[in-house]
Amino acid sequence: MLEVKNLRKAYGSHVVLHDVSLTLRPGTIHGLVGANGAGKTTLLNCLYGLETDFSGEVHGSAGQPLREHTGLLPYEPYFYPRLTGREYLEFCLQARSRDITDFAGWNRLLELPLDQYADEYSAGMRKKLALLALLVQNFDYLILDEPFNGLDLEANLLLKEILCRLRDRGTGILLTSHILGTLTETADEITVLVDGLVQRHYLAADFGTLESDLLNSLHRGKLAMLDSLV
Repeated sequence: MLEVKNLRKAYGSHVVLHDVSLTLRPGTIHGLVGANGAGKTTLLNCLYGLETDFSGEVHGSAGQPLREHTGLLPYEPYFYPRLTGREYLEFCLQARSRDITDFAGWNRLLELPLDQYADEYSAGMRKKLALLALLVQNFDYLILDEPFNGLDLEANLLLKEILCRLRDRGTGILLTSHILGTLTETADEITVLVDGLVQRHYLAADFGTLESDLLNSLHRGKLAMLDSLV
């Protein structure tokens, strides 16, 4: 289990996260939603250890360092120039001292030209390559920042199925997404962040009110304006 307790992060006088708490359990998908600037990416970076200057607690499971059994997909994955897709995958495995594995099975699903340079890939292909690097490592937990962003309809549908099957196998998945429908169709619970605060945790039984609650909290003033226009 991955657990965040009372996490607070500030840049100078600007507080980005205010006492945020959430739990990621094995075999569950936990969605994280909020407007741009709500603190979602900062929270993921703190959880994974890319941000260290924060207060509060971040706990992994089984006494292991969190990174040893957790994979991170950043919002914009970085690729060294002039590395092929295959070389990028090999680099990711070697960086963790893992044996080079056969990528063919997963790549029959994702259909990437692994012998082409990764920096020549489209945005969607780059996202799939970064995902492939996580999938071949069989992590206990995945932290995914906007994994559906940049993917076409076909790839989005396939990714949803992959995530659901990983969850059913026991993987814990924490992900952000601006696509509410995708989250409500796949997640077991959803946490809403507003201005760095946890506004509410939703369980699946409460997802029916999520969209209207978000609309009201984010656009209450604009809804009143809309009433006068329509």
